Formats: sequence, C-alpha cells, structure tokens
Amino acid sequence: MTQLEIAKLPIEEKLQLMESLWDALCHDPLMETAIPAWHADVLADRQARLDAREESISDWEEAKKRIREQTESR
Repeated sequence: MTQLEIAKLPIEEKLQLMESLWDALCHDPLMETAIPAWHADVLADRQARLDAREESISDWEEAKKRIREQTESR
C-alpha cells in the first residue's frame, strides 16, 4: 500500500491499519533486536530514580494537562 493510498483512507481505516501494524511489530521477534540498547539503560535509570524516590509519577490525565500547559505557554 502506498502513502497516497493510505492518505485516501477514512480515519477509521487508517487507525485500524495502524493498530494492525503495531500488533504485527509487537509480535515480531526481530523487534527485540531493533530496540537500541540505550533504551534499556534509560529505563533502568528511571526505575532506579523512582525506587530511590528521586522522581515522582503522574497519572495520564495529569501528565496530559501538564504537557498542554507547557506547550500553550510557548
């Protein structure tokens, strides 16, 4: 399927296509090798900071609000 064909699809079909692609990627064993090693390092660092109570977490609604406020002030 070309980008032009995708662009012509209704939004519902685009979302369905995106979900299908994501599912295919999630179940592809080659994806594990496609993830850079530094991602694991970043995640381990963040987990260590959470465990040490040096960072806090936010629920998704709170995070979206904070992101919107930051982007609107620019």
